[in-house]
Amino acid sequence: MKYVWITIMFLFSWTVNAQNPSTDGVEKKDVKIGLVLSGGGAKGLAHIGVLKVIDSLGIQIDYVAGTSMGAIIGSLYASGYSGKDIDSIFEGVDFDKIINDDLPREAKTFYERDNSEKYAVTLPFDKFKLKLPSALSRGQNTLSLLSKLTLHVCDVDDFSKLPIPFFCVATNVETGKAVILDKGSLSQSITASGAFPSLFQPVIIDDQILIDGGVVNNYPIDELRAKGMDIIIGVDVQDDLATRDELKSAPDILLQINNYRTINDMREKAKKTDVYIKPDITDYTVISFSDGEKIIENGMLAAIKKRDALEKIASMQTQKRKAFDPIKPIDSVKINSITIEGNEKYTRAYVLGKLKFKQDEKIKYTSLVEGVNNLAATNNFESVIHQLKPSVGKTGYDLAFILKESPKKTFLKFGVHYDDLYKSAALINLTRKQLLFNNDVVSFDFILGDNTRYNFEYYIDKGFYWSIGLQSRFNQFEKNVPASALLDDENLSNINVNKIDVELNDFTNQFYLQTLFRKDFALTLGAEHKRLKILSETIVAQDSNDEEIIFENSDYLSLYGKLKFDTYDNKYFPNEGIFFDGDFHLYLYSSDFNNNFTEYSIAKATIGYTKSFGKLSANLTTQGGFTIGEDTTPYLNFVLGGYGQNLINNFTSFYGYDFLSIPGDSFVKGVITLDYELFKKHHFNFAANYANVADNIFDTGEWITSPNFSGYALGYAFETFLGPIEAKYSWSPEEKTGIWFFNLGFWF
Repeated sequence: MKYVWITIMFLFSWTVNAQNPSTDGVEKKDVKIGLVLSGGGAKGLAHIGVLKVIDSLGIQIDYVAGTSMGAIIGSLYASGYSGKDIDSIFEGVDFDKIINDDLPREAKTFYERDNSEKYAVTLPFDKFKLKLPSALSRGQNTLSLLSKLTLHVCDVDDFSKLPIPFFCVATNVETGKAVILDKGSLSQSITASGAFPSLFQPVIIDDQILIDGGVVNNYPIDELRAKGMDIIIGVDVQDDLATRDELKSAPDILLQINNYRTINDMREKAKKTDVYIKPDITDYTVISFSDGEKIIENGMLAAIKKRDALEKIASMQTQKRKAFDPIKPIDSVKINSITIEGNEKYTRAYVLGKLKFKQDEKIKYTSLVEGVNNLAATNNFESVIHQLKPSVGKTGYDLAFILKESPKKTFLKFGVHYDDLYKSAALINLTRKQLLFNNDVVSFDFILGDNTRYNFEYYIDKGFYWSIGLQSRFNQFEKNVPASALLDDENLSNINVNKIDVELNDFTNQFYLQTLFRKDFALTLGAEHKRLKILSETIVAQDSNDEEIIFENSDYLSLYGKLKFDTYDNKYFPNEGIFFDGDFHLYLYSSDFNNNFTEYSIAKATIGYTKSFGKLSANLTTQGGFTIGEDTTPYLNFVLGGYGQNLINNFTSFYGYDFLSIPGDSFVKGVITLDYELFKKHHFNFAANYANVADNIFDTGEWITSPNFSGYALGYAFETFLGPIEAKYSWSPEEKTGIWFFNLGFWF
């Protein structure tokens, strides 16, 4: 009995000591728990599900290590976000924009928008050799997103001082060695760790060229154990080796070869992991971001299977860390100073002009992101690294930019196009930057196909100051057009044809000055020379041996002004925004082929508004134009009909009628377009347009009467890297005939 009591007293004494955090004045330490998260692209979203389970069980992580996507998610967790917070963050991320480096259209100047919405392929061209880009994306959107998410810890240079200590792994592409990133800029470090080769361009940190850490160490468990961790929880989202039935393509085989080392490496590292969690992600790839919800759920299920082991770990932790304060969304920042490094060719004034904000200003955080995007969208910099640091002794931040100017000055660009007016066309472009000045660009389009054309432009970009431009273009096409579009009533009565096969040649040269009121508002003033020639072989002039008749063959000199405002988020399929384009031409001189020229003016404007309602967007557009003075030159008048963009002179599209069908010296037109995105990049649309077109409709009051012309169109479009592929069937009640319109590729 005595021994029984001794045993009971011993057990009681041991239990009391075990529950008492202090023995003889010495604090009893909890076990140290480390968390290691592997890389795996979209499959790494499973880490979020695991974190949510860890949080629900009350496990407190003492150190986090990660690679690639594991580094991104791990850093957010280490900086104070919960698993649930991170789930909410990634729920609102558009991964297509992140991966494709799809900078918002509003970030680009009008000149840059024209370039980005015309060419399908752009390749650097140096010393008469084509070069492929280092990656599909510069990772600018990734860095901007991560910078915002980690702004609350931007003053932490030593990652061991984060709410939870952290480090990540990258690969030095020059040496092939692993690089531990545990100091410096957190957002830049995790961007480097996730710089998947060929997808994201390398990141330079401390003069090291860094790429995805998964190349050499996708599961840094040994490095984490060396931080003094007693127990390590590991999450592995790597692929297993594919079977022979799954190896069906060259990329499959290349991926298999790349996986040999990492999978063999993981077999050894899995044995070193105390709680090894491997979610079922066999049905997903590194780019399956659209399946994020299911991947996160699979992460939760895998962690729940290890619930007993995780609960045991939770029971071993007697010292509970104080919960982190909720991280408040950042709406605005006070910028006290701006420093810029790395700009040699481009001045500080040029950089600040693109940012659209100055120091000693309080701005919305979205304005900061927009400014960085504006700078990146110039494509004059290989990388635009920005970092905010709390100012010393005052409220707000100091903003530092580290720029790397692009050494690529010459580019070859390509595009293809088909439409019902110009027919098939292949575009070859040569672009050269910094030809004469640091901020200039010269571009030459040569268009081969059924109708040979060219477009030359030289532009000196001075931002908000007056920029200078020169443009020259040659445009031609052949088209059967109604005889009424070219002949007056007297001449129409003398011939017995309804349509005339016309060849049009337009040679136009412009010199202009352009200034921006803001990035979406441009005023252009210029002078123009135009040579216009219109001829036909359908009819022959009386008392002439010529095989063709020339309607027009004159040179024109004019002054012009343009005012443009454009906030459309997409040129071809806008969901939001307002558009205004006004143009005024004063024709001062003509060589007067027809001996009937007098000085006159042409004014026209387009106003558009788009609003989205989920997958459905509605666009309302109205257009109008008129002449001022005695209109004796009909060949520059307005002509409606057909479907197209970038139409020259005063040609305007109009559903239900063929190209160049409805002429007049004045017109009003209204269009409503409903576009439904059936699924991503696939559009089903319906449009209705109405117009009054005739001579002097603003004098006669006909512009406010019921429309004389109407048309409707039903279409399907698919967005591709070449540009939209579209088919539209249009019909007009007046014509009582249907017309098909087809388009392939960006308009040029």
